[in-house]
Amino acid sequence: MNETIRNDFPILHRLVYGKPLVYLDNTATTQKPRCVVEKIAEEYYNVNANIHRGVHFLSMQATEAHEEARKRVQRFINARKHEEIIFTRGTTESINLVASSFVYSQMSAGDEIIISAMEHHSNIVPWQIQAARANISIKVIPINEVGELDMEAYLQLFSEKTRLVSVTHISNVLGTINPVKEIIGIAHSHNVPVLIDGAQAVAHQAVDVQALDADFYVFSAHKVYGPTGIGILYGKEEWMDSLPPYQGGGEMIASVSFEKTTFNELPFKFEAGTPDYIGSTALAVALDYVEKTGFANIERHENELLHYATQKLDAIEGMRIFGRASRKSALISFLVGNIHHYDMGMLLDRLGIAVRTGHHCAEPLHRLLGVEGTVRASFALYNTKEEIDSLVAGIERITKMF
Repeated sequence: MNETIRNDFPILHRLVYGKPLVYLDNTATTQKPRCVVEKIAEEYYNVNANIHRGVHFLSMQATEAHEEARKRVQRFINARKHEEIIFTRGTTESINLVASSFVYSQMSAGDEIIISAMEHHSNIVPWQIQAARANISIKVIPINEVGELDMEAYLQLFSEKTRLVSVTHISNVLGTINPVKEIIGIAHSHNVPVLIDGAQAVAHQAVDVQALDADFYVFSAHKVYGPTGIGILYGKEEWMDSLPPYQGGGEMIASVSFEKTTFNELPFKFEAGTPDYIGSTALAVALDYVEKTGFANIERHENELLHYATQKLDAIEGMRIFGRASRKSALISFLVGNIHHYDMGMLLDRLGIAVRTGHHCAEPLHRLLGVEGTVRASFALYNTKEEIDSLVAGIERITKMF
């Protein structure tokens, strides 16, 4: 990507410890283009009023902007209806919503769900909480030596008790791009619905929920150049109509008495309380920015960075890269020799290089890999080969120290 794009992200031009910032923690969160931040300020300064409930001009204007943002998300993932788009606080809340409402209404003691060995804690813990409450079982799809799902094993996990499959689109540790369309097709052949955690996918490739035939698809705005604190749950209308509300309060009601409450129609049935109507409009701007840049351009650039970085890192003595899937997103998790991941991350930071260290909220996966944690460098549309050179030089310098 050219310098014009980097100029859209002011933070990339700051110094860290007197050195140019090299931001390689994009899997955790992406930086925000100027247009997104300016949209937030513009909305607060000009259109700030609680939505849906007011008859005055500002409220109606804010309501219209919020609902237009919902339609923008619908187009971004090609949902059939904008009513199938639920605003949440992020991927984590979206999964918790489905876990709570689905298990409560669709599952009985002894029923089973299927997840995978490479899941983020956000797609493990909510199901464990429900398992403890409802006495359901969790089955896990294993992975092979290169970090791909064992699809033969997946086929064997289904039984007459299987009620849901919930898997990640792209692993936040291995970078593996999972064959989600195939995963969904297999599940549907057993009449089992599927939730896809798209947190790591939506910034890197076009997502079409109708083409995938996903029953639920979730992601966070801050992973796709948008603001923090807002996310999306897409759910097929027939499923969202059948599931009970996750939370109670304002907006999700049609009528309330002390004897009985009737619930609102979609999507409001699942949106209790004042939504982040500022964040939704900023998310719409972020999605515009991504689509204007073009997924073909983004994928081409990030794949170049991934291949370049892999080649350079592989040349470092003692380098271990975790995740060698044939279809992989632009991130690399690694260790060098016996250097602790935390030490590597701290010392890279002193060189102005921001990477992630630890288990990346995927502790069971790291246990399978036989390590406590890894260093993760993840790339975005604004990163450059020169920044990868800085990373490689930094690692080599630190390796010599040890």
